[in-house]
Amino acid sequence: MTARRLIPALAVAGLGALILSGCVAKSEAASSDVLSVSSTASGCEVSGDAAKSGTLSFDVSNDGDEVTEFYLLAEDGLRIVGEVENIAPGASRTLTVVAQPGDYFTVCKPGMIGDGVGRAAFAVSGDAVELSGEDAEQKEQAVDLYAAFVKDQVGQLVPAVSEFVAAYESGDDETARSQFALVRASYERIEPVAEALGDLDPRIDYREVDAVAEGLDWTGFHRIEKDLWVPAADALNADGATPAWQDWAPSTEAERAAFGDQLIADVQELYDYVHSDEFQESLDAQGIAGISNGAIALLDEVATGKIQGEEDWWSGTDLSDFAANVEGSKMAFSLVRDFAVAQGDDGAALADEIDAGYVDLEAALAQYGSLDGGFVVYTELTDDDKRELTDLINALAEPLAQITNTVLA
Repeated sequence: MTARRLIPALAVAGLGALILSGCVAKSEAASSDVLSVSSTASGCEVSGDAAKSGTLSFDVSNDGDEVTEFYLLAEDGLRIVGEVENIAPGASRTLTVVAQPGDYFTVCKPGMIGDGVGRAAFAVSGDAVELSGEDAEQKEQAVDLYAAFVKDQVGQLVPAVSEFVAAYESGDDETARSQFALVRASYERIEPVAEALGDLDPRIDYREVDAVAEGLDWTGFHRIEKDLWVPAADALNADGATPAWQDWAPSTEAERAAFGDQLIADVQELYDYVHSDEFQESLDAQGIAGISNGAIALLDEVATGKIQGEEDWWSGTDLSDFAANVEGSKMAFSLVRDFAVAQGDDGAALADEIDAGYVDLEAALAQYGSLDGGFVVYTELTDDDKRELTDLINALAEPLAQITNTVLA
């Protein structure tokens, strides 16, 4: 993170995800059927794995010992198209969804943190269901779905950071280095949320040069990163001028404990915030414009930091941050896409142009690896490689910059 990235806008959600507003489940069910879901500590049993398009209801029972959640995820495994949360042990909740044709995943999340358990494929066949209802109601549902996405990403971040910090504090640098890029992905997908919270993002994600410039204590991911990838004696900092070892030395065991514990506490603060009424009220206040501005802001993260290789200066894992920012931006756009299309031919053409821009950018990134499998070290990219990525970012940024005015038209 850099100082220039502090923005007031939060990403919120739109219509694309609310076409489906719930969770699904084994053997094809008719649109009028009620499907049962049993959430336990290790499983997420659903009574079907396919259904016909239309309105479906899901009776979700918590048969475990922890508060649980139940999600329906889109084919990309990121976008939440429906969820029920805060289901106490022994309790049940019913979720009604309007299911469109497509491929999805169901998953439960006991304890409301982590990746969840019992992830399973779910398919919806049949004809597309025409949306009905007031535009305001659809937008309100969209905001709720984006809130669910943010909670899910931060819920994955909490245990991942704890595991990463445990390796770092114990001196298992090899393990910590292997986890660094992937741990950060959940944060990078929803970065504008933390950036709107005063000094929380600087504590979690500031680079050294930015912390020094603002007179702040340098903590967070990048403080730990420098310990894990100790620079050469003659290395320069990310500003290209300051010696890497100026006013810095590898952390002692006690300092590692302090930096690690601080990161855990700061991520927990983020988790508490996104589960608060204040967070929901903030999303509600921004409405549908927040999501489109969030999509733009996340692409700007790439254009103003990642593409220069300034973000992960010591590890060279910038392409992982790049990919996660793009995923978050694309997800946000997908949730407002239908609002743009609803504006007529011009809106539909803009949406198609943005779709194509994401496809081209993702294809170019795929040449260098993936989030799950890892990317090449950023310094391996040639000037021509960087130029190609920059051109693709610019080609996408131009139409994406128009999306807020379009969805509000």
